[in-house]
Amino acid sequence: MSVVVIGLQHTQAPLPLLEAAAVPDADLHKALSALSHRRNVEEAVVLSTCLRTEVYAVVDRFHDAVAEIYEVLSEQSGRPVEELSAHAVVRFDDDVTSHLFSVTSGLESVVTGETEVVGQVRRAFERAQEERTAGPVLSALFRHALQTGKRVRTETGISKGTTSFAYAAVTVARGEDQAGLRGARVVVVGAGDMGLGVCRALSDIAPADAPQRVVVVNRSVDRARDLVLQAATGPFDMRAAPLDGVAAELAEADVVLTAVAAESHVLSVTDFAGVKGPLLVIDLGVPRNVEPAVAGLEGVTLHDMDALSVSVARALGDRAEESVAAQGIVAAEVDRYRSASRQRGAAPIIASLRGRLETLRVAELERHRAQLADLSEEEWDHVDAATRAALAKMLHEPTVLLKETAGTPRGERLVEALRILFDL
Repeated sequence: MSVVVIGLQHTQAPLPLLEAAAVPDADLHKALSALSHRRNVEEAVVLSTCLRTEVYAVVDRFHDAVAEIYEVLSEQSGRPVEELSAHAVVRFDDDVTSHLFSVTSGLESVVTGETEVVGQVRRAFERAQEERTAGPVLSALFRHALQTGKRVRTETGISKGTTSFAYAAVTVARGEDQAGLRGARVVVVGAGDMGLGVCRALSDIAPADAPQRVVVVNRSVDRARDLVLQAATGPFDMRAAPLDGVAAELAEADVVLTAVAAESHVLSVTDFAGVKGPLLVIDLGVPRNVEPAVAGLEGVTLHDMDALSVSVARALGDRAEESVAAQGIVAAEVDRYRSASRQRGAAPIIASLRGRLETLRVAELERHRAQLADLSEEEWDHVDAATRAALAKMLHEPTVLLKETAGTPRGERLVEALRILFDL
């Protein structure tokens, strides 16, 4: 059995392919079910975020299982296997552990140390548990990954400051001279978690760079109003508006930030007909919320996730010092996980050996009970305890050796010898 991950992420795959491969929450049941019905896939977790789609799996026959996972990704995305495999990265066994721990710690994110990825990893794991596709191996792996992410953020400064894509996008909108939002008219499209994050980031930047007003646009205006109530802590005017009136809002805007979980474009070229510019549009959607042709309109500057990734890195820097400390924690936790995994691997044979010898001990005592009938119950308890203690001492060193060598060629030889010697 091996653990593998097949992943598409922003550093290797183009945005259109990431859009196609993204697995919306509503489709996770279908994807996990398809994976679980593949012959060589024993366990599976699907992690799909705005810039990453990865399938973690426990597999039987490695190459056959990889082919089966690609088939599921191809069915989900509508893209041929050849295109997916040209941009995907395949990792297995120890490399899977290092990668997942780094992802959960925010070391693989565009915004180094971002906090949102922890929740995304947790939700992916929980959905797999609900669908019964996460078994003992992936459950242990993901639980340890989440513990590692928590430790990294507790013991390092990697999560201080701007640590979400929403905050990073607002930082980019503010500009290097920090004047890009001063007195600006801002439209936020979307009232979900990302939209709330954008609005809170705008509120946190105030008052120095306070926009003149913020309009939250959403299909459900009631939901937009709820978001305004949660986020309107800044000194600027914030109100809600329906999506069907977005063209009028865009015509008066200086900055637009879109954050909608949708499978098709939310804003088209016609929505920008009244825009005279200059207008900065930041599209946080994957799939993209804004029709790409908007980039060709006069007076409009459009940043999608591809362009935004570069801008974010430039605006925030690489957080090198915090990253080094976080990488050290990840490395230590990977070693700890590997050690625990080896010990878990030795557990069945150790349990079998202890059980077999305990059965022999009890049987032998019972065989001699009649000959020792003159012993009192208290004396018999002493005999029982003494034989149990002797057995425990005899098994101590073999148990330690099995745990230390589990997963190695020597450990495999020892296990096989025990099976033969004790008929386990």
